[in-house]
Amino acid sequence: MFSQQVFLQGLGLGASLIMAIGAQNAHVIRTGVRGQHMLATVLTCIVVDVALIALGVAGLGRLVEASPSLMAVTRYGGAAFLLWYGWRCWNSSLRGGASLEPAAGAQAQTLGRALATVLALSLLNPHVYLDTVVLLGAVGSSLAGDARPSFAAGAMTASVLWFTALGLGAQRFASVLGRPAVWRVIEALTGTLMFLLAFMLLRPA
Repeated sequence: MFSQQVFLQGLGLGASLIMAIGAQNAHVIRTGVRGQHMLATVLTCIVVDVALIALGVAGLGRLVEASPSLMAVTRYGGAAFLLWYGWRCWNSSLRGGASLEPAAGAQAQTLGRALATVLALSLLNPHVYLDTVVLLGAVGSSLAGDARPSFAAGAMTASVLWFTALGLGAQRFASVLGRPAVWRVIEALTGTLMFLLAFMLLRPA
């Protein structure tokens, strides 16, 4: 039975987790600014998120939580990924980078390469599993059986709305976001957020 209250709970929690600028979000912004395979990139992010949320709410999150070794892999693997990505962002910001707009005459990125990149950033990032499978999954699977679909639908809706808005927004404001100075600031903020998230993962409970 659909519950609007539980749906909104899933929507709010899902939005709070997904809206932080991370590897996925930064890549969607890049894709939107460049105007290359934006739709395929956004759809891939949504499909991955929806699948992981479904697995988490179905009970996989509780299984991961019940296994100290799996939790350690997720926790330390996620922190390592965040530290690496944060360093990469800060390094790019300090070096000055270049405009995200494709250079004249540059070869366009193929669809296969674009999909491989977004899948790698989504599936090889342990922090994605921590957000979707563990955190959302733990909350969703703790609800009564008939309330779980409403919670999952809310979290999935947050993913659909966010990635769609992010891709379209990046495409709409490409002339601003594509400037080197603006992107340097975005990279610096992203890197700082990645370091903070890594610290939170490594901080003793």
